[in-house]
Amino acid sequence: MRWMLGYTAHQSSGLGAWNRDIEHVQKAFHFGGMTARSGVTAALLVQAGWTGVDDILAGKDNFFAAYNPHAEPAGLIDKLGERYEVTRTNIKKWPVGSPIQAALDALENLRAERSFAAAQVKNVTVRLATNEAAIVNNREIPDICLQHVMAVALLDKTVTFASVHDRARLTDPETLRARANIRLVPDEELQNLMPLRAAIVDVTLVDGTHLSRRIDDVRGTPNNAMTRAEIVVKASDLIAPILGPVKCASLIERIFQLDSVRSIRDLRPLLQRG
Repeated sequence: MRWMLGYTAHQSSGLGAWNRDIEHVQKAFHFGGMTARSGVTAALLVQAGWTGVDDILAGKDNFFAAYNPHAEPAGLIDKLGERYEVTRTNIKKWPVGSPIQAALDALENLRAERSFAAAQVKNVTVRLATNEAAIVNNREIPDICLQHVMAVALLDKTVTFASVHDRARLTDPETLRARANIRLVPDEELQNLMPLRAAIVDVTLVDGTHLSRRIDDVRGTPNNAMTRAEIVVKASDLIAPILGPVKCASLIERIFQLDSVRSIRDLRPLLQRG
């Protein structure tokens, strides 16, 4: 286990160049694929008999010295066996950039109180933390462009993975008309709340009605967790177009019964096309 941790730490990276990928694909590899691959590689190497550094977390040139010399290593075992970090995991409800999540929550909540169509909207003002606003302001990537995502949400009354990744809608006249009514405002007060990703959304309708909603706890965060039904809807939106609705439903059902799966290999047929 010590050697495996050593190999894993040596494969970690800290580059931020993935931000320049206009397709937003490389981020997935760095944030999920590369780390999972590195962990599995470390386990396989040690299983095959490789030796290594006995303690990567202490001693000369250790993990903490490289990443945070002022870290408190005791935090690694704080409430070990009592607090399970996986239960504190954020799950995105919306398939868009994180700074846009709260804005979509606010829009959805406003519509739940009073239904309105895009044609009834005079303008929409979205306030985000200044750093967050810079990430999503009029970006060329549709799913991390706040103005575009909010326009799609106004027109479709929701967003899906397909709708916010449809690049053709970036030049669609109807979407552009809705987008012209959306204004993003960097807010210093919200910046002071970071890492809380809060948003304030103000909607003015053509009849003069003003609607406003502030979101502090984004849907899908531990303080505002998604229901199982919401998670299934999100997963199905991503999986069904690739594997088909029947296999998607079977996979989701099996995942919820993962503790009864005798071998992880039993999942392989459900993860393959055809």
